[in-house]
Amino acid sequence: MTGIEELLLSRIRDVADYPEPGVMFKDITPLLADPAAFTALTGALADIATSTGATKVVGLEARGFILGAPVAVRAGLGFIPVRKAGKLPGATLSQAYDLEYGSAEIEVHAEDLSADDRILIVDDVLATGGTAEASIELIRRAGAEVAGLAVLMELGFLSGRARLEPALGGAPLEALLVV
Repeated sequence: MTGIEELLLSRIRDVADYPEPGVMFKDITPLLADPAAFTALTGALADIATSTGATKVVGLEARGFILGAPVAVRAGLGFIPVRKAGKLPGATLSQAYDLEYGSAEIEVHAEDLSADDRILIVDDVLATGGTAEASIELIRRAGAEVAGLAVLMELGFLSGRARLEPALGGAPLEALLVV
């Protein structure tokens, strides 16, 4: 295990039975509150943005905003929020997707993306991959290229990577931690 992995893991708190019994929630708020850990995290993600040749960073609502915006600033790139349906003013592109119990929809301002853009998608956790897969489709429908997906933590036992690798079409999926 590397030094950054140890630092990040040491700042993630397990919360038993949240949001429902039997779930072990991975709380990143202690990591965000620690300036050294948060700086290390944003630096590592910014390095991924640079290595993928990204021109913009997309953050997935809501914790992807917290991580993606400072990553974009640190890498010298623009930031684009992908939001839940109905949260963006003006014309949007939307993408519906299925959840474990139901469905959801995400949106982006299409004019914020162009055919010249290479997008790094940033989020906190990769679980089943449904939201990330929908964001990949949304970015491509907006005419941009997906440069990769970067997450703080991958929950390996939920097999999100296997779901996303075909959708990524060879673009990298980088997880700083796999639990």
